[in-house]
Amino acid sequence: MTQQYLTTSRLGKALAALALGLTVATGAQAADQVVLRVAHFLPATSSAQVNLIQPWCNKIAQESNQRMVCQIYPAMQLGGTPAQLFDQAKDGVADIVWTVPTYAAGRFVKSEVFELPWIAVKAEAGSQALWEYVHQYSMDEFKGVHPIFMHLHDGALFHFSSKQPRTLEDLKGLKIRAATRSNSRTIEALGAVPVQMPMPAVPEALSKGVVDGVTVPWESAPAIKLSEISNYHFDVPEGAPRLSNTIFLFGMNQARYDSLPADLKKIIDDNSGLKASAWAGRVGFDEIIPKFKEQAKAAGNRFYNMPDSEYRRFVEATQGVSKDWIKTVDAKGGNGAELLAAARNMIKEHAASGQ
Repeated sequence: MTQQYLTTSRLGKALAALALGLTVATGAQAADQVVLRVAHFLPATSSAQVNLIQPWCNKIAQESNQRMVCQIYPAMQLGGTPAQLFDQAKDGVADIVWTVPTYAAGRFVKSEVFELPWIAVKAEAGSQALWEYVHQYSMDEFKGVHPIFMHLHDGALFHFSSKQPRTLEDLKGLKIRAATRSNSRTIEALGAVPVQMPMPAVPEALSKGVVDGVTVPWESAPAIKLSEISNYHFDVPEGAPRLSNTIFLFGMNQARYDSLPADLKKIIDDNSGLKASAWAGRVGFDEIIPKFKEQAKAAGNRFYNMPDSEYRRFVEATQGVSKDWIKTVDAKGGNGAELLAAARNMIKEHAASGQ
C-alpha cells in the first residue's frame, strides 16, 4: 500500500508540474502574442469586414502561427467619428484602421484626384493605380500611418427612394448624399444639392427624407440595407466610369509597425502593397457587384442606365470639378494637370494589363 501510495503521489506531482509548465508556457505565449486593434466605421456584417478586413486578419494570424492576431472594433467602437479614424491610427488609438481619409476634408488634396468624376471602371485596376500614385506623388499626406493596402470602390451611382430622375434636368434641386468634398462638388455641378455625410448616416437620412437620394457603390448594399431603403437605381451606360469614387486606406500606426519583430513585420509586408490593393479591389468590389444587384432586382427595384447622349451631358456638366481641383493643387505648389494625367494613365495601364 505504501509503495502504491508513493507511486501515485509521485505521479500526481509529475502531472501537477506538467500542468504548471503548460500554464507558464501558455502564459508566456499569450504575453508574446501581438494583438492588433483594428477599427473601422461600418457594421461587423458589412462587406468591408466580411470580405476584406476579416480575411486579411485571418491570413496574418495563420502565417504567424497565432503570434499576431487582430481584435476588430467595427462601427466606431473605439469612439470618435469616421472622419477621425486616420488620426486614431496616427495617434495610436487604434493599431490599424480601414477608413476614407478624405472624410477629413482638405487634408488629402493630391490623393483626392481619384475622387474626381468619371475616373475608373474597375476597382481592381483603380486600386492598383491609387497605390502606385500615392507612393509616387502623395505619401507626404499619410505621415504617421503605414499603408497596408489602398483601394477604390466600384464607382458611386444614384439611388432614390421615391424620385425617378432620367435626365440632368431631373436632378435639379434634389438633395443627394455625398461621401466627400469632391463628391459634393460633382453633385453640385449637376444641379443637385449635396448633403455630405459618412456611410453610417445614410439609411436614416434617406428614410426620413433628409435627402432625396444617395450616391453609394453597390458594395455598400449590405451595410445600409440598400435594397430596402431605395427602389430606383440611376446608373451610367454599361461599362462607363461612374459619377464619383472614394479612396480607402487600410493603414497601420507607423510606430506600431516599426516596433514589430522582423519576422512579424515581414508577414505584414507580404500582405501589403500593390497585390494586396488589387486583391481588395477585386474581392471587395468587382466580384460581388452582381450579387448585390440581384438582391435589388429580387426586391422589385427599378434600374435605369442613362443613354450615351445623356452621359456626355453629365460629363460636360462636371468638367469644372476637375479644373477646380487642378487650381487647388497648383495653389499649393503642385502641378494638378500633370497629376490628373498621371492618375488616368496609371488606371489605363493597369486596366490594359487585365487588372
